[in-house]
Amino acid sequence: MNTPLRVLIHGASGRMGQALLRLAADAPQSWQVVAAVTGRAPTQRVVDGVPFFAAAELGGVPAFDVAVDFSLPEGVEPLLQLCVARRAALVSGTTGLAPAQRESLEAAAASIPLLWASNFSVGVAVLDELVERAARALPGWDCDIVESHHVHKKDAPSGTALTLGESAARGGATPRYASLRAGDIVGEHLVQLAGQGERIELVHRASNRDIFARGALQAASRLHGRPAGLYSMRGLLFGDS
Repeated sequence: MNTPLRVLIHGASGRMGQALLRLAADAPQSWQVVAAVTGRAPTQRVVDGVPFFAAAELGGVPAFDVAVDFSLPEGVEPLLQLCVARRAALVSGTTGLAPAQRESLEAAAASIPLLWASNFSVGVAVLDELVERAARALPGWDCDIVESHHVHKKDAPSGTALTLGESAARGGATPRYASLRAGDIVGEHLVQLAGQGERIELVHRASNRDIFARGALQAASRLHGRPAGLYSMRGLLFGDS
């Protein structure tokens, strides 16, 4: 019988943190949450068998194999330092990072296996691969990326749209962006490539947020035990870094 992966959830009070706790509890044979970390002091120290810690108490968490982080930019650096000190892997989906913070992640990847992604959907990882291939095969075609999210999402274009745009650019396209904010849309991304008399549309639609939490846990499982380095969802899915 395989030993469950010991997971630390950082940002446990947020929507993604709550989804991670719930999904990990549903599959105890795969993941064991050894600690949940919140920004403020927790009102309960143990919830459903999981010990909770405040961010200020991060150094006192028990041993873990992988940290899964969906927190705030100011919380990433202390967690990064802890993972490096303990030689534990890190999966992070925290957005809004400053360039210096991204550089810190890249530097830490010399010591630990590390994955940062703007989107942990397996379907989006496949879309990202297809976008780059299509752009490379269709030189000179117009490339437009339209992303739609709920009315409360502030950043535009979304991090996922920008990631798709980077892949399109690697394929030789020049992406343009449009953003829609309406209702309770979880997330939709359309990449359109248009030439003379024809066009291709590549679309991903998310119907619930569990896909992102499930993808992050799957990424943690695939990242554990790998050599130090900076990994991507595409890399873990398609077998390269």
